Amino acid sequence: MAIGGGRSSRSGKRISSSSPSSYTSTVTTIAFIALCVVGAWMLTSTSVAPPQTANLTSKAATTLVSTESDAAATTNVVDQSGSASRTTNGKKKQSVFEDNPGDLPADAIKTDQADGGKGADTDQDKDNKHTQISEESTMTTAQSANQQVISDETMTQQNTKAADKPNMEERQQTEEKGNNIVQGNPSLEARVFEEQQQQQRMEDAGVQNPAEEKPENKVTEEDQAQRMQQQQQQMQDNAQKKLAEPTQQHDHQQQQQNDEAHHQERIKVENPEKTSEVVSSGMIPKESKESKRSWSTQAGESESQKERRKEDETKGQDSELPKDTWQLCNVTAGPDYIPCLDNEKALKKLRTTGHFEHRERHCPEEPPTCLVPLPDGYKRPIPWPTSRDKIWYHNVPHTKLAEFKGHQNWVKVTGEFLTFPGGGTQFIHGALHYIDFLQRAVPKIGWGKHTRVILDVGCGVASFGGYMFERDVLTMSFAPKDEHEAQVQFALERGIPAISAVMGSKRLPFPSAVFDLIHCARCRVPWHNEGGLLLLELNRLLRPGGYFVWSATPVYQKLKDDVEIWQAMSALTVSMCWDLVTIKRDKLNKIGAAIYRKPSTNDCYDQRKKNFPPMCPNDDDPNAAWSVPLQACMHRVPSEPSIRGSRWPDDWPRRLQKPPYWLNSTQMGIYGKPAPQDFTADYHHWKNVVTVTYIKGLGINWDGVRNVMDMRAVYGGFAAALKDMKVWVVNVVNVDSPDTLPIIFERGLFGIYHDWCESYSTYPRTYDLLHADHLLSKLKTRCKLVPVLAEVDRMLRPGGTFIVRDESSTVGEVEGILKSMHWEVHLTNNNDKQGILSAQKGDWRPETFALSSS
Repeated sequence: MAIGGGRSSRSGKRISSSSPSSYTSTVTTIAFIALCVVGAWMLTSTSVAPPQTANLTSKAATTLVSTESDAAATTNVVDQSGSASRTTNGKKKQSVFEDNPGDLPADAIKTDQADGGKGADTDQDKDNKHTQISEESTMTTAQSANQQVISDETMTQQNTKAADKPNMEERQQTEEKGNNIVQGNPSLEARVFEEQQQQQRMEDAGVQNPAEEKPENKVTEEDQAQRMQQQQQQMQDNAQKKLAEPTQQHDHQQQQQNDEAHHQERIKVENPEKTSEVVSSGMIPKESKESKRSWSTQAGESESQKERRKEDETKGQDSELPKDTWQLCNVTAGPDYIPCLDNEKALKKLRTTGHFEHRERHCPEEPPTCLVPLPDGYKRPIPWPTSRDKIWYHNVPHTKLAEFKGHQNWVKVTGEFLTFPGGGTQFIHGALHYIDFLQRAVPKIGWGKHTRVILDVGCGVASFGGYMFERDVLTMSFAPKDEHEAQVQFALERGIPAISAVMGSKRLPFPSAVFDLIHCARCRVPWHNEGGLLLLELNRLLRPGGYFVWSATPVYQKLKDDVEIWQAMSALTVSMCWDLVTIKRDKLNKIGAAIYRKPSTNDCYDQRKKNFPPMCPNDDDPNAAWSVPLQACMHRVPSEPSIRGSRWPDDWPRRLQKPPYWLNSTQMGIYGKPAPQDFTADYHHWKNVVTVTYIKGLGINWDGVRNVMDMRAVYGGFAAALKDMKVWVVNVVNVDSPDTLPIIFERGLFGIYHDWCESYSTYPRTYDLLHADHLLSKLKTRCKLVPVLAEVDRMLRPGGTFIVRDESSTVGEVEGILKSMHWEVHLTNNNDKQGILSAQKGDWRPETFALSSS
C-alpha cells in the first residue's frame, strides 16, 4: 500500500536521526495523552458498539494483536477440506460422503470456498449496514475468499479458547475506542503508526529497547524495507481478521442457513415455487486414483474383453447431436427393439445356434442413435402394487402367452387389461402357496432372513419373483427373448425385476458365489447335457451352503424321458458334491420339488474317486463374467476365514448396513479410505442425499416410481438408501469400474455387470428412474455420449426421471441432448466443477424413420 509505505520510509529516517532521550520523551507524552483520552471516553460513554469496518491501513496500524491472533492471521496454508468439517459448539463432524465435502481426499472433491466466502460476506453486510463503513470495494475476490477462510479458522480458535474470550472482547473494545481517537488526529495517527513500526522492527530483530541495541543487532535499510513489506502484509491480514470477527459472533446454524440460501440462488428450477424445496446437491464423491490399483475390473478379468477395450479406446468421443433431427428406429422389432438382441445382421452370420447363440448378445458395431417408437395406444403404467395383478394391454400388446399359458394362470386378456392371476406352470393355484410349500420343505431356507437374494431361471412372467416381495426376498428373474413373446417385458411392466438373458455359451453377467438360492420351475434347461455345463454355471453363481430348487417333471413323473433325466441329474449332482436335502410333493398343485445344497467345505471334493466334473485351474477367475465362455469345471470353496464365501452373510436386514467380513482394512476403498470405512461412509452419504435431496428436493412423484436402476453403483449405497420405499433397484457395475458387485450382493442387494458403451438387455420403456452418478464423464473417454443417451431414452418410460450427478461440463452436454429429445429438464445445478441434473422423459417421438440398418 503506497500510503503505508511512505510513512514507513519516513519512520526509518527518524529512527536513525533521533536521539534515544528525545524519542522516549515523545513516546511517553503521546502514550500519556492517549491513555487520558481513553479513560475520559470510557467514563463518559454509556454504551459503545465497536465499529464493524474501518480503513484497512489505519485500522491495522492502531490495533494491537495478541500473539495467538497473529499466529492465526498469518497462517499461510489452510486445510480447506478440514475446515469444511470442523465443528462448533460440540457438534459432531459430518460424515465423509455427505453433501458437505467433509474430509474426502483432495483429489476426490472440488470445493467452491471462494463462492461460499462471498455469500457469507454479503449476508454480513446486510445485517450490519447501519454501522459499517464499506471498504469491500477496495478488496479483491481473493482477499474476500481469504477473509472467509481466516474467519472459519478463528471460529475454531474461539471454541478451543473459550476461557479467554471475555478478556479478548474487552481488549478489542478498548483498542477500537483508542483507534477512533487516533483517527481523529492525523498528526497523532502518524506518530503512533511510526511507533508501532519501530516496536515491530525491534521485536523482529530481537531488540528490547533502542537505547540498549548492540552494534551487531543493527538492521540495514535493505533489511528494513523487506521487513516493512512483510509487516504491511501481516497488518493487512490482521485487518481482514478484524473484519471477519463480527461473522464469528453469528450463530453457527444461521451461518449454515445463509450458505444454503446463497446456494439456492444458483439453482435453476422451472417451477420457482419449488426453489425452497431444493437443497444443496453438495460435493459428489469421486474415485480415489490410488484406490484403482486395489480393485480389479471385469474388463481386466475377462480375457475376451481386453481386445474390445483397445478398440473402444480408439473410438474417441463425439458428444455432438445427430447431424439431422432425431428419427425413429426402423427395425423389425418396432416398439420392442433391443439393439443387442435384435441385431439381424449379426444373427444372419452365426454358424451355429446349438448353444442358443441366437439368444445371446450381439451388439451393433455402431450403437444406434435413433429413438424407439411407442406402441399404439400406450398409457402411463399402472402403479405398484396394482401392476402386479394387471397392466394396460396396449403397453405390451401380445396375446400369445395368454393363448398358450392362460390355463396355467400365467396371463389373461381382460378387456383393456392383461391380468395375472399369480399362477405358473408349477404353481397353478398361486405363487404364495408354492413359496410357503418350499419353506415348509426346508425350514432353514428362512425366506427374508437367511435367504434374501435369489435367481429365478426361465422365469416366465416372473410371478414367483413378484410374490417373493411379500417374503422380503429379492429375485433376479431372467428368460430369453424367445417364442414365449415378451415374457420379460410382462414382468417389468408389472414392476418385477427381470432381464433378457439365456444360458447358452457364455457365463451369466454375475460374480461367483452371490445368490443365496437358485430356483428353476420347469425352466426347460438341459442341466445334465455336456458334462453338466449349464448346471456347473449355477454352481459358480450359488453361494457355498446355498440351495438349488428344481421343480420339474423328472422329479415327480415316471415317464421314460423323465426317468432318464432324473438318473442323469442324480449322478451329476452327486459328482458335484451337492447334497439332496429333500424331495417334497405339493398335493394342491400336484407337483414335486427336489432341493439340493451346495457344499460349504472342500472335504467332498478332496474325497472324490473320480475328478469329474474337474476342478477349475487355479488361474481361472470365477468372478470373470463379461463375455467369458462357459467352463465345465468347479471352483474350490474358500477356506480362509477372511476370504469371501467362507461363511454365510448376516441375516437380513443386518447385512445391509454392515461391512462384509471379508473387506480388508488394509485395502484402500474406492474413495480413498480403508475399505470398511469407505463402505460405511458411502452408506451414510447416500442416505443423506436420498432423504434430503432426492425425496424432498427434486419434485419426483415417488408413488409412481417402482423400477429403478443405478447405472454406476459402487457399494450399492443409493439402493440401500431406498430400502424402505416400495421400489427395487438393479445396481449396474460397469466393466471398466472397480469390481464391487460382490459387495452389493453381500449386503442383500442385487446387480449386474454391463458396459454402457453397449445397449442393456432390457425391453424399451421398462424403468421409472435411472440414476447416473459420475458415469457419463467416464464413458466419454471410450464412447460417444449421444448413443448412450439414446439408450437411456429407450429404457426409460414416458414420465420417468433421469438423475445425473457429474462434472459441470458433462451435465451441460447432457442437458442439451435431452432437450433436443423434448425432455423436460426440471433442475440443473452447477456447483464449481460439479453438477446435478433432473429431467423427465415426455411422450414426444419423431415423425420420420431412420434408414433401415438390416
